[in-house]
Amino acid sequence: MSLVVVGSVAYDSVETPLGHRDDVLGGSGTFFSLAAAAFTQPSLVAVVGKDFRPEDEALLADKGVDLAGLTREEGKTFRWGGRYHADMNGRDTLFTELNVFEHFAPQLSESQKNADFLFLGNILPKLQASVLEQVESARFVAMDTMNLWISTAKDELISVLSRMDALFINDEEAEQLTGQRTMVLAARDIQAMGPKLVVIKRGEHGALVFNGDDIFYAPAFPLENVVDPTGAGDTFAGGFVGYLAATDDLSPANVRRAAIIGALMASFCVEGYSVERLRHVDSAAIRARYEAFSNLTRFDSPKL
Repeated sequence: MSLVVVGSVAYDSVETPLGHRDDVLGGSGTFFSLAAAAFTQPSLVAVVGKDFRPEDEALLADKGVDLAGLTREEGKTFRWGGRYHADMNGRDTLFTELNVFEHFAPQLSESQKNADFLFLGNILPKLQASVLEQVESARFVAMDTMNLWISTAKDELISVLSRMDALFINDEEAEQLTGQRTMVLAARDIQAMGPKLVVIKRGEHGALVFNGDDIFYAPAFPLENVVDPTGAGDTFAGGFVGYLAATDDLSPANVRRAAIIGALMASFCVEGYSVERLRHVDSAAIRARYEAFSNLTRFDSPKL
């Protein structure tokens, strides 16, 4: 089934306890698309500057991402810099340069307007709303958000949420949005705002999936080395929604499978800087890690 993602394409400068990389490929749309492309052909709507490297465009295209909605504007591509703390859980933003992204006004093509699945990255809520106005009859619409929009554009965000099927949000943002300190209560409050499916990302502690009355926990895959957490949440969402679009199955059982797919794609992402690990992930690696996930969480009933 067709899948459209609207998000950012960026160049990141990242510092972690293991080293640093400058001007590496990043952005929510990039990570989401590369993860989703393992299962379906996502159509990316984003803007880049004249400095966007041909090899980065080729990587996306070679992975099967439809770039008809990727536009080039005069100026520089969006740039972000961050430094991760020693435990890799927290980070400090060093700089944000919106550049051409500052005036991003996403426009969908006729085929994109008729997509079955739509994912809105954590762009301004008013931009997310403008995309929704262009969509004809999407079967499943999901979005991400961030603490900045909860602080500065909460009314617009809640308005967009009322039109969503699913929200991807981290635990701190969920508490900020609802005022609830437990994730169960936070999820219920968010569901009352509109989306039936609420996915609360918890970093190295996995994700909680609230799908109507069904609650599921997807653990994070245990890794010996975490190199760079940048983009892990977007990669999780890309694997999750990409799998749902590929299978065209929104049943509770398949949503649970999609959550594990999202978690395993995120585990690949953090094993390298930027997208360097994702570029080498193939179906065999995905199947092997899915089996490892299954073994990790399988247990028998106790003898009581």
